[in-house]
Amino acid sequence: MTFDESKFRNINSQPSCNRELQEFQSMAMASTLPAGDEETPLVPDDNSAIEARKTHHSTDIHILSLAFLLVFLAFGAAQNLQSTLNTEDDLGTTTLGILYLSFTFFSVVASLVVRVLGSKNALLIGTTGYVLYVAANLKPNWYTLVPASVYLGFCASIIWVGEGTYLTSAARSHSTDNNLHEGAVIGDFNGEFWAVYALHQFIGNLITFALLSDNQQEGSTKGTTLLFIVFLFIMTFGAILMCFLRKRGANSKGQQELSGADAGACASLKSLSKSLASALSDVKMLLIIPLIAYSGLQQAFVWAEFTKYVVTPAIGISGVGSSMAAYGAFDGIFSLLAGRLTSGLTSITTIVSAGLFAQAVVLVLLLLNFSISSGLLGTVYILFLAGLLGIGDGVLMTQLNALIGILFKHDTVYK
Repeated sequence: MTFDESKFRNINSQPSCNRELQEFQSMAMASTLPAGDEETPLVPDDNSAIEARKTHHSTDIHILSLAFLLVFLAFGAAQNLQSTLNTEDDLGTTTLGILYLSFTFFSVVASLVVRVLGSKNALLIGTTGYVLYVAANLKPNWYTLVPASVYLGFCASIIWVGEGTYLTSAARSHSTDNNLHEGAVIGDFNGEFWAVYALHQFIGNLITFALLSDNQQEGSTKGTTLLFIVFLFIMTFGAILMCFLRKRGANSKGQQELSGADAGACASLKSLSKSLASALSDVKMLLIIPLIAYSGLQQAFVWAEFTKYVVTPAIGISGVGSSMAAYGAFDGIFSLLAGRLTSGLTSITTIVSAGLFAQAVVLVLLLLNFSISSGLLGTVYILFLAGLLGIGDGVLMTQLNALIGILFKHDTVYK
């Protein structure tokens, strides 16, 4: 049997057959489309949603970093001035001690509070303590600063646990969505956050230097009132930025903030005691605790002792702003550099060792009572010491948070 090509062409060329075929195809396509949306493609394009998910984690870190910068540039400057402004009956130094005693006490239950509230809500509530503390400095006395310090201790404990939880959760989600090395992303995100955060010392103390340099020698409070009013406005913008953070939910590796039911279970004292026992029995955590303790001690030394007994005698009270600005600048630069260089435990060990060496140089010079009394060189020397202290702080803050994020990846609330 032979194939008649001419008949086949005739059949396909008939108009009625073409019309019936076209009508059948149209009906088949129409049956698969949603009503009222005839142009919706059969296979939706998810590229835009996927790309948005890949980038919104880093956007959250940008917002978090900027919000902390605005909030802490006010608090950092106020803290640096406590031992030099509020000198009556050692009000400033005493209230700082109360603040950190309260912070230590509430840190025991901070992780539980963050589990119940969620990291975003913990950040928002934590911000209120810093606003109240700066507002209390508008009329500093025992009845305003002491309660504000106690409340700030609680707020500081939950805001820092919330920050660590939020940042690590965002870093892990970002690494999963973009198929990146988790340790590198955690180091990168920590580097960005601590670099921006460290600028609070630079910016806040420049503002302090500009507003207090002319009035401080006379003991006038006009400059301090204006300073704290400006700071309150800046902190308000920081608190507003916190509201734009996305709530962190479960990521692809199962990391999630506890739901209401889980939070209720964790609210028991039994759960809290188990959590503390687990952390304190972990050898890795026990080895990190001395570094965490040293990090807090070196910061307390800079804020209280270095400004009062090293900076002020050498270049005066007005020099506190400029020296702490240098401290903040080096802190920020080396936070960013350390974060970029972080890739794992080996790099963290090397970077932390370099930061500790920089601070050891300062401590040795101070123990040897080495000083330069001449005008310009004396100022440069103080700025040099402040810069070395800033390098050590920037390295420690970045690397300790990255280290905890890597070692305790399955329990982000440790951070």
